[in-house]
Amino acid sequence: MNKLVRTMLLAGTAAALGATSLAVHAQARVTYKSAAAGTAYYQMGVELSEGIKTGADGKVVLTLEESQGSVQNVMEVLGRRGNYVFTTPPALVKQAMAGEGPFAERKGPQFQEIRGLFPIPAITMHIVAAGGPGVISLDDLKGKHILIGRGSFGAREAERYLKLFGLMDQVRVAAAEIGSGPDALKNGQIDAFVTASSFPTPNVIETAASTTISLVSMTDAQIEQTGAARQVIPVGTYKGVDQAVNTTSLPVIAYTTTGMDADTAYTITRAFWERREAMAATSPWWSGITTDMIGNIAGKLHPGALRYYDEAGIKVPDSLR
Repeated sequence: MNKLVRTMLLAGTAAALGATSLAVHAQARVTYKSAAAGTAYYQMGVELSEGIKTGADGKVVLTLEESQGSVQNVMEVLGRRGNYVFTTPPALVKQAMAGEGPFAERKGPQFQEIRGLFPIPAITMHIVAAGGPGVISLDDLKGKHILIGRGSFGAREAERYLKLFGLMDQVRVAAAEIGSGPDALKNGQIDAFVTASSFPTPNVIETAASTTISLVSMTDAQIEQTGAARQVIPVGTYKGVDQAVNTTSLPVIAYTTTGMDADTAYTITRAFWERREAMAATSPWWSGITTDMIGNIAGKLHPGALRYYDEAGIKVPDSLR
């Protein structure tokens, strides 16, 4: 091989390696920490990973990690670096930044670096009762046998609401796990059960498919009294429920930290909103997401996410800037 040919081959190899290096560098790899495998929120993580990969034209790849819950997700901010995205109710971010609640014993300046990206489906309260007419009031629960479960967010909220509205002494609370709620309702062992999840939630769909149900719809005054976020379950979400249901929810937000560069945060946020309708066509829980929910974010938006919202003409509260 003469010197000229060898030089050309070396130059070509160097150029190819350089192009490969640039391609690898251009692909941002992101860790996405969501929930335990088998849960609705883990499935959302799978769908979100695919949606963002498609929306970002492969420039961002999300690797989904199983989690034991929102507290763990926030706590890992102390040790994570780079492109870390996690989901949590905004109230936990407030506690982490203030060094309160579960973060009182493990404080760190890293919590001040948490930044918001976009909302994901909220944990929505469902109070499911047997029989028609499809929508009932809280007062209609009087004298009923209700399964609320124990230990979960839904159980705690249900107990709080029963006390708040003076119903605790007017209902009979079943001593059983919430997982038995649908079967117990269909078998006539209970009159109602409480579940909290994004909607449409599988256990309510299953129950409505085999028996007539009603959902409790709260008044605006009652929702305000709870201090929780207002959530509307649209008409037709569940079989036989032919009116919109006004209830409450616990917002859930996708967060990252200042360790993520602005371009990556921009790309992820843009890809999420541009793919939301396509994701909703396959999984209806994404259809409940609106830009109004951005206001539920605690702390500040990531500068990259803010850039997208400003470019898209989406209103952002001054407190998030």
